[in-house]
Amino acid sequence: MSDSSSKPPATGGPGNWSFTRWSTIGQLEALEVHHPLFQATLFLQGAHLTHFAPMDERNWLWLSELARFQPGRAIRGGIPVCWPWFGDPLRNPPEIRKRIASSSAHGFARTALWRLEDVRESAHEVEVSLSLSANDDFQEHWDGHALALITFSFSIRGCQIALTTTNLSKAPLAFSQALHTYLPTDDIQRTRVLGLGNSQYIDTLKDWDYVSQEGPVYFEGEVDRIYETGEALTVVTPSGKRKLTSVGSDSTVVWNPGPGKAQRLSDFPDSAWQKMLCVETANAASDYRVLNEGQSHTLGVFIGRA
Repeated sequence: MSDSSSKPPATGGPGNWSFTRWSTIGQLEALEVHHPLFQATLFLQGAHLTHFAPMDERNWLWLSELARFQPGRAIRGGIPVCWPWFGDPLRNPPEIRKRIASSSAHGFARTALWRLEDVRESAHEVEVSLSLSANDDFQEHWDGHALALITFSFSIRGCQIALTTTNLSKAPLAFSQALHTYLPTDDIQRTRVLGLGNSQYIDTLKDWDYVSQEGPVYFEGEVDRIYETGEALTVVTPSGKRKLTSVGSDSTVVWNPGPGKAQRLSDFPDSAWQKMLCVETANAASDYRVLNEGQSHTLGVFIGRA
């Protein structure tokens, strides 16, 4: 169901958009990009990308068949934006934890309504920018004042995401974050992640102990790790490869719930753990960032062919 007149475009009249249109999916508003070279679906709630694919290809992102598109409910799959904290508040450094007034994991950005700033189109690319002003409206969750600006650039080569945080308060601002990328696979047990060998990681399933990674990352049950590296990674599945190249990141989260936790997750089929994995571009654990007044930091990832 699409209603191109339900919202005014960011700039100019509707005729200025050749490939992008407003759509209502479930109870949420989204932008759908139908370019001759690629397609994408981006929700205003959470600045949440759920679909990207070059034309005639399957979705490069994994989206749960049980995902629900409701106000205030996080979408299971795609690329949730975890901001201005990542993971359990109690597992964040004291500088971040002291600002958090919520027990919820992964911050409030993924269920907040973002504002459309701009849509730029060309014969080869579509760029969409959204913003979230984290001001007094969020004081019940967080003590801070910052601006988050996220830009999605879609092309035949792949999808680039850049999340820029600017500290609008006078005091230093500490925060953690992640682009929580869900990727599909035909078989998790025949899937591996390359590029993390010879790095250390925090194993959150083993009392947050540090472990050394040797060789590729394989999946044989639940995996929840924070790697201390921001190197380019290659995800190898039975049907192909994806390369993830990050900027502004020195930590990578690799996650799969395994069969046990899958049964406890919301909007997640019991067997879906066999068909997905998360490789998250992050500023997590000791890689959290601190901004002085007026300073900015950009966290980004490019997802392309390997």
